[in-house]
Amino acid sequence: MSQDHRLDDPSFLTTKEVAELLRVKERKVYDLAAADEIPHRRITGKLIFPRAELLDWINGDSVPATRARPAVLTGSHDPLLEWAVRESGSGLATLFNGSRAGLDCFGDGQAALTGLHIPGGTDWNVDVVSAQGLRNCVLIAWAARARGLVLSPDVADRITGMADLKGKRVVQRQPGAGGATFFDAMLKRDGLDPGDLDLVSELAHTEHEAAGLVAAGQADAATGIEAMARQFSLGFLPLAEERFDLLIDQHTYFTPPVQTLLKFARTPACHDKAAAMGGYDLSDLGAVRWLPH
Repeated sequence: MSQDHRLDDPSFLTTKEVAELLRVKERKVYDLAAADEIPHRRITGKLIFPRAELLDWINGDSVPATRARPAVLTGSHDPLLEWAVRESGSGLATLFNGSRAGLDCFGDGQAALTGLHIPGGTDWNVDVVSAQGLRNCVLIAWAARARGLVLSPDVADRITGMADLKGKRVVQRQPGAGGATFFDAMLKRDGLDPGDLDLVSELAHTEHEAAGLVAAGQADAATGIEAMARQFSLGFLPLAEERFDLLIDQHTYFTPPVQTLLKFARTPACHDKAAAMGGYDLSDLGAVRWLPH
């Protein structure tokens, strides 16, 4: 069963596909099947795995999805992800409304997947997702990104840390955005208060908008990612490597829109685009970062 055939009929998975999903070697999948520890069928000597039963097995129960989710990608904005959704022809609709708002939409069943980059006590995204009590979903790695300060050329040489933002015009991200959560944490870490900054009244709702306000001369700095600083020929001060992950409903994981996107993400074209944009590490792309217990 080829990958393309699976997109046409996602009812069954191959041993290789199950191994990729579980992030184990194919030998382990064979061992699980031989011990009858994983749902499987043997047709003309070939092992295949019923998708619906496998997802229930991963989730530890057999509760079916109550309703189909719309083919919508919500949550935080990532320029590489936005490009890949469009370039792959996935057919996914996008609503970039920030990590927290996207997580709420996902929890309400209004989206098939959501993009997240929320710092936590032990790891990006894992803490906040595991605290939601969600079921029938999986957190998949998209990219590690260089996050920091996107800087106007006029001040780039003079900004070497958060303390240098005092009195500077700074772009605000919308409440609940992963960038806003990170920026607030950096202020607190360095003993700063929002009152120390000259905050721009217009909120930026995407990475593109944040960098665009700096490029237009309306601000001296914004929290942002290296890819956007490069696109607008702005300065960049790296502060952290963050994880941008995709929280995906397990019952729509194998549907054509999601699989088309994930298949395209593994192509040389997508990796070349990430290298050209800068500040991306795709080495863990597709890895399972979290599953409900």
